[in-house]
Amino acid sequence: MSSGSTSGEQSAETSSPEKVVVAGASGFLGVAVGEAFGSSYELVGLSRSERDPGGGYTSFQKTDLFSLRDSNRALEGADRAIYLVHSMLPSARLMHGHFGDMDLLCANNFARAAARNGVREIIYVGGLVPDIEELSDHLKSRLEVEAALAATGIPVTTLRAGVIVGASGSSYQVIRRLVSRLPIMVCPSWTGTRMQPVALRDVVTSIGHLLENPSTDTRTFDLGAPNALSYRELMSATATSMGKKRIMLPVPLITPRLSSLWVTMTTGAPSSLIAPLIESLEHEMVVRPSARLEIPGYAPTSIEAMLAEAARKSADGEKQPVAKRSVPRAFQRYSEGRNPSVARSVARMELPEGANSIWAAREYLRWLPVAMKPLVRVRSGQNPDEVEFYSPLLARVLLKLEHASERSTPDRQIFTVTGGFLSRRPGHGRLEFRQVGTGRTLLATVHDFEPSLPWWIYRNTQAILHEFVMRRFGRHLASVKLTRPMETEEPLSDFQSGDAPLPPPEPRQK
Repeated sequence: MSSGSTSGEQSAETSSPEKVVVAGASGFLGVAVGEAFGSSYELVGLSRSERDPGGGYTSFQKTDLFSLRDSNRALEGADRAIYLVHSMLPSARLMHGHFGDMDLLCANNFARAAARNGVREIIYVGGLVPDIEELSDHLKSRLEVEAALAATGIPVTTLRAGVIVGASGSSYQVIRRLVSRLPIMVCPSWTGTRMQPVALRDVVTSIGHLLENPSTDTRTFDLGAPNALSYRELMSATATSMGKKRIMLPVPLITPRLSSLWVTMTTGAPSSLIAPLIESLEHEMVVRPSARLEIPGYAPTSIEAMLAEAARKSADGEKQPVAKRSVPRAFQRYSEGRNPSVARSVARMELPEGANSIWAAREYLRWLPVAMKPLVRVRSGQNPDEVEFYSPLLARVLLKLEHASERSTPDRQIFTVTGGFLSRRPGHGRLEFRQVGTGRTLLATVHDFEPSLPWWIYRNTQAILHEFVMRRFGRHLASVKLTRPMETEEPLSDFQSGDAPLPPPEPRQK
């Protein structure tokens, strides 16, 4: 492993090692990074839960990467950062939205926080990308995260890797379980696609090389074994490393969707993990020779050697690959997480040319009572920053939102849920409209919302209605053409409701 000479030089001058913040520190690769570089750098791991220092990490900081505030706190005083986050497991009881939108939001938060805290470089481990026009959702997301991390001007060095082979890695665990449980292996056509795995030790060594050789430019490197092989050959080689013989039976008619179901049922791995990966396997995932990272004096690990090492370390027992139970594909849009009481939603939309998030928030408040008439009306509250969603049928305020003007910016508008019949904990949830990427992409998000309805009722009524409303609003935005560009200084509180006349606001309870 690399030793970290840059850290040593900095220690001599400042008597303190370089501070490196690792997002995804508790994952398969993050654990290996801590073990390899904890003695050379001040490693701070980010975790969704409280954790004691250890494994090479000086400290762990409880961080919700869906929160810009948390991301800002996490990167305070950081010299550099390592980003190892992909398709995170649910952090709320209900998470509605595409995994790519979730990843984009987290990466955008991280990039904004890095720029605010003066982070000098971000090292990101992404995925190999085939040279084709139409990528799978999984690969599109990896590229989108690359772009999002670099969007604020922080230099980003990307290591693109395919299947990372290591005893605790989810991809290796899935392959190992298939080989272990199936004496006769049904091999769909995609198993003939060529790929190029990489050893865990090679990825860690590459990260160490980048830590020792910091960059002020945005760079991209590919990682992989010395040679490529097919997925069928990889499974056969895995069986050999485990001392097993397996019969490979080609079945060309099985579709990727059926393959995903078959792998999920056989291995017990979650469909949310398997489905995106299977969809990416129709195209070759190999290293570009011109983009391979060359480390002086270090040769990439052979496929036979990496499989033998992974098999040896797995001999004492298997770990669950990310989750113990799978979620049926039909219900994948509603992922059950660890928090027993809150919901999170992310919806992607396209803004009209010249619009910003202030316009989007105002347009939502104007459009909603028109689209939902007669179910919902929107009216001003007791102060200019307060908005109420009112139900004439129930004669009750459903939700009260307060515009967080001091936290909002022209490209990010925030509303705090301050009350209403549908909210259990006033002040705990928030609605946000955020521009990302080139500015035309809008993420309409709900965070940490705790419903007052019983959970099974909420999940099958309010949550579905919210999804329906956001889809319609997205279609509405796509149909709008602005007659003039939005002025960023126009206040949000000066909105006009699309439904009039409105009932007067209810008096505040003393």
